[in-house]
Amino acid sequence: MDQAPGSPQGPEEQRPQDAQSLPVCYRHPDRETGVRCTRCERPICPECMVSASVGFQCPECVRGGSGTGHAPTAAQPRTIAGGTVAADPRLLTKILIGINVAVFIAVQVRPSLLDHLVLVGELPPTPYKATSGVAEGEWYRLVTAMFAHQAVWHIGFNMLSLWWLGGPLEAALGRVRYLALYFVSGLAGSALTYLLASPFESSLGASGAIFGLFGATAVLMRRLRYDMRPIIALLVINLIFTFGWGNIAWQAHIGGLVAGVITGYAMVHAPRERRALIQYGTCAVVLVIVVVLTLIRTAQLS
Repeated sequence: MDQAPGSPQGPEEQRPQDAQSLPVCYRHPDRETGVRCTRCERPICPECMVSASVGFQCPECVRGGSGTGHAPTAAQPRTIAGGTVAADPRLLTKILIGINVAVFIAVQVRPSLLDHLVLVGELPPTPYKATSGVAEGEWYRLVTAMFAHQAVWHIGFNMLSLWWLGGPLEAALGRVRYLALYFVSGLAGSALTYLLASPFESSLGASGAIFGLFGATAVLMRRLRYDMRPIIALLVINLIFTFGWGNIAWQAHIGGLVAGVITGYAMVHAPRERRALIQYGTCAVVLVIVVVLTLIRTAQLS
């Protein structure tokens, strides 16, 4: 029966309207919440939140192991991206920082080593015949440049950003997916630098990979419905420095950022039934683009 205008509404009549707002806790339907269990993704209110190494879990997932009704041994705890929850969620971040610092120290002890690590298209410049560079077959420079730094302020800024962004991302994605994101972003930054920058200018640093972490962090924060204003403000500041400060390879920053957003989106939004296929398939597609860009630039310089 239709309700007459002005008559009070009961609980049943209010629910369709309320459904347009925040979801309600699956255990307490009278409480709205913007937080979901990181394992079963059901909405949970503060009373039902159980703190975990990554986000919060609901009581059923904590008791049952998976939140699906299976025995605790039927499935290991998983991150929001499907990765395995590790005892030390910052292990790879520490290793990456260690590699960067070790290479930096080696360069300070033996400066000539830097010539073999930096990203450069071809050297020496014309009219001399080029004998080194990516165009001469030294593709390894696309990777080694990601770990090479010359100035103290450069490695200091990059490592601080890696620690601040990398730890939470490693915990949220899992080690394998996090490492894939890091290298895909770094290689995309190197490839775009090789394509657009002067072939005789050298480029180095982990900035491409760092900007990839920026992009993936923004995607993750949006997925978890966190306040994105801090990460957006920090990203804008970094982009201002990128285009306003000389001697910065903006191509690496933009290439890493775009690859990080694309790869990060695939990591945290892939449906469970095809999660691994979409996540690693996206990484493969980005790597194919990296190879194509490198071949195009090599053909231009050859």
